[in-house]
Amino acid sequence: MRLSRKVTIVTGAGQGIGAATALKFAREGALIAACDVNPEAVSAVVEACRQAGAEAHGFTVDVTDRHAVDAMVARVQAQWGRIDVLVNNAGITRDARLQKMTTKQFDDVIDVNLRGVFHVAQAVVDGMVAQGSGVILNASSVVGIYGNFGQTNYAAAKFGVIGFTKTWSRELGPKGIRVNAVAPGFIETPILSTVPAEVLAKMREQVPLRRLGQPEEIANVYAFLASDEASYINGAVIEVSGGMTV
Repeated sequence: MRLSRKVTIVTGAGQGIGAATALKFAREGALIAACDVNPEAVSAVVEACRQAGAEAHGFTVDVTDRHAVDAMVARVQAQWGRIDVLVNNAGITRDARLQKMTTKQFDDVIDVNLRGVFHVAQAVVDGMVAQGSGVILNASSVVGIYGNFGQTNYAAAKFGVIGFTKTWSRELGPKGIRVNAVAPGFIETPILSTVPAEVLAKMREQVPLRRLGQPEEIANVYAFLASDEASYINGAVIEVSGGMTV
């Protein structure tokens, strides 16, 4: 197993890509700290990871709450003595065109998708530096590379996550810590549940593979980047979009 005994924190683990990532890492032998704002979803993911044979614990955490993040990291450290991998996956959308977007819509997305990434990374980094190793994986998006209609807030946050990734890879690489980002395209997750069928059809048409991605296809990339097989990949932004931007 590629991630045997790797202590891994996954934020936004309650559904979609986060849940698939926690389960993929569990199957690869990792020790899982599954974090989400939804306690019932956390419990379900933890049970799935345990059914897969992994040691797993759940934490109800809002990544915008720095005190809650610090408390979670302290508990993971106390439980397993170290943190090897952070998958900074938690994210939300609050879409609107620039002329219609409210300040609250803007702030909510920046707080979760950008400030939350900062909070959790900063909370784990001292321990990784002390042990001389670690992997931080950040969730960006193709929207964070190319922009998207109606997503001023989301694009700004995901562009910012790429900036974090590039900067931290320079700062932390000499200390034995690799930092990379994954930029998914259109992935079939609950976040798309309110999108009309005709819009989903148009989304599929934009992808050369003529389908939406599956959460497991993103989880597979996270697992590779967390493993020693990716030991010379640092500061990269890996687009996983079925070729939609070709």
